[in-house]
Amino acid sequence: MQTSSQLVIRLTLTLLALALFLPVPAPVFGQHRLITQGNGQLSIVDKAGEVEWTMDWGGIHDIHVLPNGHIMVQRGAAEVVEIDPATKEVVWSYDARTMNGNTGKAVEVHAFQPLAKPGAAEDDWRLMIAESGTARIIEVDRDGVLHSNTPLTVKNPHPHMDTRLVRKIADDRYLVCHEGDGAVREYQQGTGKVLWEYDIPMIKQDARGGEGAEASGNKCFGALRLQDGNTLIATGNGHSVIEVNPKKEIVWSVSHDELPDIRLAWVTTLEVLPNGHYVIGNCHAGAGQPLLVELDPKTKQVVWTFDQFDRFGNSVPNSQILDMAGALR
Repeated sequence: MQTSSQLVIRLTLTLLALALFLPVPAPVFGQHRLITQGNGQLSIVDKAGEVEWTMDWGGIHDIHVLPNGHIMVQRGAAEVVEIDPATKEVVWSYDARTMNGNTGKAVEVHAFQPLAKPGAAEDDWRLMIAESGTARIIEVDRDGVLHSNTPLTVKNPHPHMDTRLVRKIADDRYLVCHEGDGAVREYQQGTGKVLWEYDIPMIKQDARGGEGAEASGNKCFGALRLQDGNTLIATGNGHSVIEVNPKKEIVWSVSHDELPDIRLAWVTTLEVLPNGHYVIGNCHAGAGQPLLVELDPKTKQVVWTFDQFDRFGNSVPNSQILDMAGALR
């Protein structure tokens, strides 16, 4: 006669044997709530993929949702505005074409960043603005008063391509993507001293025009400084994301045709979620390709995609995940 412990062991072994032949269910990953712009619409999309809020709005390159829920976004080539989503009214604006010495100059704004002041009210902030054409980074307050002015090094000056995304990464440091130069540079605030720079490598020998997968170049769009000191770079028409250490060595990458059934085209934005996943902006990729891709960098497993080409079209350069507080972007 078998003891009860022997019966338990036999039952456990039987169940384990059966489990070997059962299909393993695919992991289930939740959707994200996000804000984005495309096809003339600025929209918040809920986790089920439905539009919960929208308004007419032109193209953008940067976007930030403030702690009070207001939306900070570009209007036209050189104006940054704050929108109250409840009323869909612009409640604050800064026009770089006319402010702080820019009247009559060719200026475009492709990046900005609200900078919270410790202990201040949530609507009391300074705004970092990267000006292309004048090649400088400024910081202004809500009255438009200039508090900081940092010159940039631009080897191929052009008001449309001097900069793409720019982020303040320390109290006195900026990380700048120079689209026209094909380079990422870290600057000291105020002096404009270049503290670190990295030239984006060409994936092919020759540059090719266009905006989709057919293009080729090194027109980088976004860069983030990671906690370990490495730099994560969206290479634009280089169709890839690369991670570079301070010695300028590529220590991680994902290329245009590496992910199953996904073609990376003009790679724009980057977000590092609190769980360590990367969310990659995939602009100009065409029908049937996702606008956003979330992957686990350790395994390169794609865990979520946002594919709404029919709704937002082929030009969706920027977005923000709204349900993951603490994301690096």
